Amino acid sequence: MAHIIVHTKWVMILMLCILISMIHGQQVPCLFFMGDSLSDNGNNNMRLTLAKANYQPYGIDYPGGPTGRFTNNKNVPDYLAQSLGFADSIPPFATAGLSVLKGGVNYASGGAGILDETGRALGDVISLNRQLLNHQITISRLSLLVGPFRVTAYLNKCLYVVNMGSNDYINNYLQPLVYPSSKIFTPDQFAQRLIQQYSRQLKSLYSSGARKVAVSGLGFLGCIPQLLASTPANASGCVDYVNNYVQLFNNRLKPLVDNLNANLPGAKFTYINTTSISLGIDLVALGIRVFNAPCCIVSAGGQCEPNQVPCSNRNQFLFYDNFHPTGIINQAAAARTYNAVSPSDASPYDINQLAQQ
Repeated sequence: MAHIIVHTKWVMILMLCILISMIHGQQVPCLFFMGDSLSDNGNNNMRLTLAKANYQPYGIDYPGGPTGRFTNNKNVPDYLAQSLGFADSIPPFATAGLSVLKGGVNYASGGAGILDETGRALGDVISLNRQLLNHQITISRLSLLVGPFRVTAYLNKCLYVVNMGSNDYINNYLQPLVYPSSKIFTPDQFAQRLIQQYSRQLKSLYSSGARKVAVSGLGFLGCIPQLLASTPANASGCVDYVNNYVQLFNNRLKPLVDNLNANLPGAKFTYINTTSISLGIDLVALGIRVFNAPCCIVSAGGQCEPNQVPCSNRNQFLFYDNFHPTGIINQAAAARTYNAVSPSDASPYDINQLAQQ
């Protein structure tokens, strides 16, 4: 009974956030997402890549069925858009028409990374550099809607959420047979390489007009079922050395955000501490019963096999496939990203506070 009560509490918190946002309208004029499969909502659907999710059983609980979201229901960007008062989810860049651009675009691409070479073994994925180029296309189109001399001021008021880096490990550094990076760089050197590239990319985003930017840290990649299926777990139940690699990156990311705020006039960057948020969610209380196995039948690549029946008790699974969380986890994570519960969840702002800057 306790887990039902706490689960209800999470739902009530999210619904309250949405209700407040509806009363006050959109908190920002537009919302942009850049990222990987945790945020992708259809950009990979028509691309020649293995990293796509526009088929059953993905989207089994999403209104309208499969859309390209790598989960059974909504993803974190969907819930964040709701909390920020948007009537609809932010559309994918691949299909966004001119009429919807003023509300923002989702550029995320499954398999993509900070480095251009990341995910290439999966096919044609849209790296962060290419997502930044797509944003330039959006800006040129927006100039037709708001005027060329007003577009920068318009973007200054918008909110950006960037979630990148997971694939630079999963689909790069941790695949030595495909990518040479682990033979060239120590884990510490690789983390530094990522941060240096990320710094240039975030500064480029700032130069294009972005001022309110949330940058998400990486989660516990050593705990995903795909790794656990091939690598013996430690006493923690996860592959500790992988989580240690990730921490090398996260430890550099918050100082990067602080540096951007200190050196870029008007910048309001914030660090979203994904590991803190993950640790802060009481999974058992939320109703999760299966922590290290996927809900759907997965292929060797770790994604759901097409048209196979997934588990019926999806709200009791942490993972939908071998990489991605279920919708209920996305909902809980988004609620805590929007309104930080702990000071360590976000610094210096949570999403709600960032929108008000």
